[in-house]
Amino acid sequence: MLIEERILTLFRRNCQHTLTYWSVFFSFGLSIAFLGPTILDLKYQTSSTLQEITWVFFSQQFCLLIGISFGGVFKKTLLSALTALFLSSFVISLVFAVIPFCYNVLLLAVAMAVSGLALGFIDTIANIQLVSIYQKDSAIFLQALHFFIGLGALLSPLIADPFLSEFSLSNNSTENATAIPHHFRMPVIHDNSAQSVPVEGKPRVQYAFWIMALINLPVPIAVFVLIYQEKLLSCCPSSTPRLLDKDELAMETKAQRDGTEKSETASEGGHGNLFSCCMNDNLRGLPVTFFVMHILGGIVLFMTEGIMGIYAGFVYTYAVSVPMSLHAKMAAYLNCVFWAAITAGRLVSIPLSYRFKPVYLLIINLAGVNIILLLLLIFNTNSVFLFVGTSFLGLFLSSIFPCLLAYTEDILNYQGCATAVLVATAQMGEMSMQVLVGSLIQAKGSFSFLVCGLLLSSVALLVFLILIVCNHFHKKLTGTSKKASMVEDPSAFPPPEKSEQKIPVT
Repeated sequence: MLIEERILTLFRRNCQHTLTYWSVFFSFGLSIAFLGPTILDLKYQTSSTLQEITWVFFSQQFCLLIGISFGGVFKKTLLSALTALFLSSFVISLVFAVIPFCYNVLLLAVAMAVSGLALGFIDTIANIQLVSIYQKDSAIFLQALHFFIGLGALLSPLIADPFLSEFSLSNNSTENATAIPHHFRMPVIHDNSAQSVPVEGKPRVQYAFWIMALINLPVPIAVFVLIYQEKLLSCCPSSTPRLLDKDELAMETKAQRDGTEKSETASEGGHGNLFSCCMNDNLRGLPVTFFVMHILGGIVLFMTEGIMGIYAGFVYTYAVSVPMSLHAKMAAYLNCVFWAAITAGRLVSIPLSYRFKPVYLLIINLAGVNIILLLLLIFNTNSVFLFVGTSFLGLFLSSIFPCLLAYTEDILNYQGCATAVLVATAQMGEMSMQVLVGSLIQAKGSFSFLVCGLLLSSVALLVFLILIVCNHFHKKLTGTSKKASMVEDPSAFPPPEKSEQKIPVT
């Protein structure tokens, strides 16, 4: 069998919990991917420039970082965790329903900030709950959990596509309007005064948001049903055993779980308390390379997650602009291709991780990202290669994050504190790069979109090579420290049996 019978038994015992957490992550993907293809419609709806609309990305990503950092406070009890998931998933549906009424960019930024906070709570709590259920067997279920992000992110552009507007230049754009053929029908990104307007009638994108709100609505209902089944409601009797209490394996490992839940949640799920890292007494006496490697790893994640954020956010805007000049409907499929490639890459990386070391996968992925972005710059007028390059870029980017976490965990053997720092650093990269690149596209044109991506990928590859060299020195330092500790502790050495036997002889 492809999956062990023991794993299947665990899944059957915790089926309702697992499916609920997976559905919540579907909401995560649905909410995180819709901004890219709808950015021009939202820009027109709020009467703002592209530079102003990029702050909507920033508000969502910043509050997502806050939610990730503080989401662990809800893990103390199952009731608090499920209640937070219920409210967060319901808020996502509410935000989808409210977005069509946000005619000011500030209101839109506030709405996206609220959704970002909910997404951060979902990201942390769902990982924590799955790890607490499956413990050492949680890897495959966490991979499936993140697969549902890609599934939701893939569905979001498909829902929006039939309702996207086809844009042309407004009348107050004079200089650029005469220089561009009529059949192009795209916004001039670098024209600060021009406003993009739909070619036919009013935008209909609000229907896409309402449809996504309805599709997401069963998710909070599923969480509420789980709360009811767990007998956690005050109006329900608590005499019936809860679902998790009936799991024999969970009962057997309950004592061990109490001592290891916090560390395993941080290391396997990728989340811990961000601010507790500075208060860890185990960090004292560690070599400098230990901290340098975390900084270098954080820089790599900062760059690569930044590339993922700007590509998902602005590839649609790039595609409908000069020199690509794709039809708006065709350009919307680029987001689908990108997220489908990321989803497929995460599935493919599971068997590859068993056969190859993370360092080899990271070198191949980082080199692949550089090559693809360079080719996209060279063939910047080829629409076919734009789709091909987008798919390969998604494949290469998909496994960098988990591979780098696995690589640093193997060489540093930490207990999850550093993972929280790396996750937060990656989120900062996605948050800040979207604002920076959006401003550059507004000022310099859409060509700067790929130039920034290539620059970030080159820095990421260079920093990772430095990380490998630093790992070499770190092994030498830790090997010396181990020898020194053995000298200080005589019990670490085996008893000198031969010498004791020679003493009577002499």
